[in-house]
Amino acid sequence: MSETVVRPIRDEDWPAVFAIVDEVVREGETYAYPLELDSAGARELWVESPPGLTVVAERGGRIVGTAKMGPNRPGRGDHIGTASFMVASDARGAGVGRVLGQWVVDWHRRAGFEGIQFNAVVASNDPAVRLWRSLGFEVVGTVPGAFRSKRHGRVGLHVMFLAL
Repeated sequence: MSETVVRPIRDEDWPAVFAIVDEVVREGETYAYPLELDSAGARELWVESPPGLTVVAERGGRIVGTAKMGPNRPGRGDHIGTASFMVASDARGAGVGRVLGQWVVDWHRRAGFEGIQFNAVVASNDPAVRLWRSLGFEVVGTVPGAFRSKRHGRVGLHVMFLAL
């Protein structure tokens, strides 16, 4: 298996990134994005402007994942970062999420953030919860029933935090 390379998104990457975003949103298990999200709307939600950044994970010349990151809140909250991640279904379980996660943590450190807060990790998304815990994140709270999972019904949303 080839190495996973993380790099900033380029305009020509968008069709491949949108295919991943569309797939993940339609699965109904991890993102509270509208189902009728078209390419333009998805791009507006996913592609960050500075000081944020959107990246892709590429393996063997194919985009297999993406992440976006930046300040969690503006102004007095901009010392804490946040991020979101999506991996193509046929690339899950192959370490793409871990490579993206480590890259994002390192990016936040280099950028001088004091911590990273994930605002809405779906509690039934066991692989993501395990991954973030293995990278040092802690669940600092859970909003009960805040997400309508297609498969599990109403489930909690974890707020997870990593001090940097």
